[in-house]
Amino acid sequence: MKKIFEEFLKNKNFKLIIIFGLLKKVVLIILLTIPFLSNGQTNPYSDKFAHTYSIVAKDVKTGEMAVGVQSHWFSVGTLVSWGKSGVGVVATQSFVNPSYGPNGIKLMESGVSAKEALKKLTDKDEGRGFRQAAMLDINGSVNAFTGENCIESAGHFVGKNFSVQANMMLNDKVIPAMKNAFQENSDLPLAERIIKVFEAAESAGGDIRGKQSAALIVVGAEKTSNVWEDKKIDLRVDDSKNPIKEIKRLLKVHRAYEHMNEGDLAIEENDMKKALSEYEKAQKLFPKNHEMSFWKAIALLNNGKKEAAKPILKRVFKENTNWKKLIYRLPKSGLISLKKNELDSFLNNL
Repeated sequence: MKKIFEEFLKNKNFKLIIIFGLLKKVVLIILLTIPFLSNGQTNPYSDKFAHTYSIVAKDVKTGEMAVGVQSHWFSVGTLVSWGKSGVGVVATQSFVNPSYGPNGIKLMESGVSAKEALKKLTDKDEGRGFRQAAMLDINGSVNAFTGENCIESAGHFVGKNFSVQANMMLNDKVIPAMKNAFQENSDLPLAERIIKVFEAAESAGGDIRGKQSAALIVVGAEKTSNVWEDKKIDLRVDDSKNPIKEIKRLLKVHRAYEHMNEGDLAIEENDMKKALSEYEKAQKLFPKNHEMSFWKAIALLNNGKKEAAKPILKRVFKENTNWKKLIYRLPKSGLISLKKNELDSFLNNL
C-alpha cells in the first residue's frame, strides 16, 4: 500500500488534482465569508432592529440640523441618529445597517451631497431591500430611502430641508401627520419642532407595537474642532412607557440648564448682573429645582440683594442641609462676594 501511495505522489497529475481540490475548498470558504465581512450585511436578520419613525431636518434660520427618532425598541438612539456640526445628519433604521451613520457623515464631510451619499451607500448594500435611511447636509440637500422589504406601513416624505420616514406603523396616516406637524410649527426652535412631530406621529397611530425609547440630537451650522461642542442637544430615553413625554421633559430641563451654564460663565467673567438674569430664567422653568434656586440666591447675594436671597436659601436649606454646608465653601473659590464673617452674620439672621 505504501509503495502504491509513493507511486501516486510521483504522478504530476495526481499532485495537481490534490492542489486543485485544496484551492477549491479555500475559494469556497472565502466566498462564504465575504458577505459577512462586508458593509453590505447581506443577512439582514442578523442585524439589529430599529423599526421606527424618524425625522431629519434643518432650521433655515439658525442652520442647526437635527435627528429625532422614536421606537418600540430599547435604546433606539444608539444606532439610528448620527450628526456632525457643519456637515449633516443621518437616520438609519428598519433592519439597521449602522455603517450608514459614520460613512454617510464621512461622505458629506468630503463634499458629497446628502442625495449622492445615500445613493452610494444603498447601491453597494446587498441588504438594501430591508433598509430605511435619510440624510441631510449643511447645504439643505436631503434624500431618503425605503427598501421594498421594510415592514408596512412604511414609506417616507422628502420636503424642503427635512425628511420624515417610518416603517412598521399602525397605518399610513403617520407620515403625513409628521410632515404637517413639521411644516406647521416653523415658529418654534428646531428641537421643540421635532417634539411636535413626535406627538403628531403618536396621535396618528405611531408604531404598531407601541412606544419604548426616543432620541433627539441637534448639531450646529458651523464645524467645531472641539468634540464636546459638536452636539448642541443630545437627549435619549432608552426605556420608558412614555418616551415622548419624557424626552419633552428632558428638553425643558436642557433649556433650563442652558441658562444655568450661561449664568456660570457670567460669574467666571464677574458679570453678576447677567448671572442673576440667567439663573432667574432657569428657575422660572423649574421653580422647585433646588440647584437652580440655590445659585439664583448666590447671584442675588453677589448683586447686593440679601433680602431677596433670604427666603430662597431658607427654603433650600430646609429641604437639604447640605446646601448650607456648601455655601461656606464658596468664598474660598471666589464664587460669592461675602467674606466668612459677613456670611456668618447673614446666615445667622435667616
